[in-house]
Amino acid sequence: MNLENIQLQELKKTVASGKTRSESWRREQLSNLLMLLRHHEKEILDALNKDLRKPPTEAFFEIIAIQQEIKLAQKNLSKWLQPKRINVPVSLQPSKASIIPDPLGCILIIGPWNYPFSLTLQPLVGALAAGNSAVLKPSEHATNTSNLIKKLITNYFPSNIVQVIEGDGNVAANLIAQKFDHIFFTGGENIGKKVMEAAAKNLTPITLELGGKSPAIVIDGANLDITAKRLIWGKSLNAGQTCIAPDHLLVQHEIYSSLVFNLKKSINGFYGNNPLDSENLGSIINQNQFNRLNNLIKQARNNNQIIYGGDINEVERRISPTLIKIKNREDPLMKEELFGPLLPILCINSLEEVITDLKSLQKPLALYLFGGNKKEQEKILSMTSSGGVCFNDVVLQAGIPELPFGGIGSSGMGKYHGKASFDNFTHYKSILKRPFWLDLNFRYPPYKLDLSLLRKLLG
Repeated sequence: MNLENIQLQELKKTVASGKTRSESWRREQLSNLLMLLRHHEKEILDALNKDLRKPPTEAFFEIIAIQQEIKLAQKNLSKWLQPKRINVPVSLQPSKASIIPDPLGCILIIGPWNYPFSLTLQPLVGALAAGNSAVLKPSEHATNTSNLIKKLITNYFPSNIVQVIEGDGNVAANLIAQKFDHIFFTGGENIGKKVMEAAAKNLTPITLELGGKSPAIVIDGANLDITAKRLIWGKSLNAGQTCIAPDHLLVQHEIYSSLVFNLKKSINGFYGNNPLDSENLGSIINQNQFNRLNNLIKQARNNNQIIYGGDINEVERRISPTLIKIKNREDPLMKEELFGPLLPILCINSLEEVITDLKSLQKPLALYLFGGNKKEQEKILSMTSSGGVCFNDVVLQAGIPELPFGGIGSSGMGKYHGKASFDNFTHYKSILKRPFWLDLNFRYPPYKLDLSLLRKLLG
């Protein structure tokens, strides 16, 4: 039996003992996690800066996201744990039926490298609130953050409640092959498929938080100054390495020039005339990702597509926010999720054209619409499919703890945040209680009721 299996059995025993079902146990774990955040803020900020050169403000929001999740769970846990009474048909009386929330068992949480702290620990909030134990596998690409998570979790949680296992993709593959009770994975589509395939061998349920090419549509009626600010902020946040960042712009012809003017103005306003000198711009996580983005920039430059930006610092793996004009969806920039500060811009004739186009594409994690009226917003909601929709802004929908977050189709499956996290890691057990004092013989063989009478009795 290998190391992971031995640890898994201990973690499962904790849940099987029944003690994790108590509200007090769950509250204790949430309090421990909150103390971890409050007592080690500087260490967390430093680790995120070393891995991704995150400015303190951006890094701080990784902490805030988890704190908000914990506080929401603490506020609502008593309500979430209440059994739900279910109406029983007259034909099955006397009976009492209910649904009770039950822990799933031991949860495997595989974190990503782009938000390596928050997106590893945020799902843990829901897992603990739901009464589970957990194994965390932080991303090996954010080594400083991974090491810190290992150190802090070990200090704040017994090994039979939460454990951290570090390592590369082989370690992750070994973990996925174990018989966990649920696997929660955040990352790319290709790895997500491998996780799903491996989990199927043990019939392990999974949550996949993936990504995709989330479009931002800008049509008449948008405040172009504010639209530009919000788009550049969302695209440059964490150097564009955000799963719900606007991947590309679809802009109405008539407002294209004005929007580009404002986008340039926003880049200069945020990062100065030389963005690579700005302390507010993060770095690309590793050389492979940097090379991929740099190759796309070179290709765009060779085709005279770069409208603005395209500056690079290979030593620090930094890329300035870059505006790129494209003619159609056949452009190399439209083949896969960009996950960097490159913003392709495609002109469109109408919202109807975009909606028709989107129906033939993979469903994105987020869809953004700037401008338009209520009728056009309703068209987006009723005629497109995506993990979520945000009007006149970007990214902020993920910052609302009570708003379920997750994808659809190739952008993911399952949701979390707030009550959705609790539900995601909970089995709702159906209960029926019946007394002995009424036991009618017509239910047993030999059956004496004809079907016409049975229909009347059962309604």
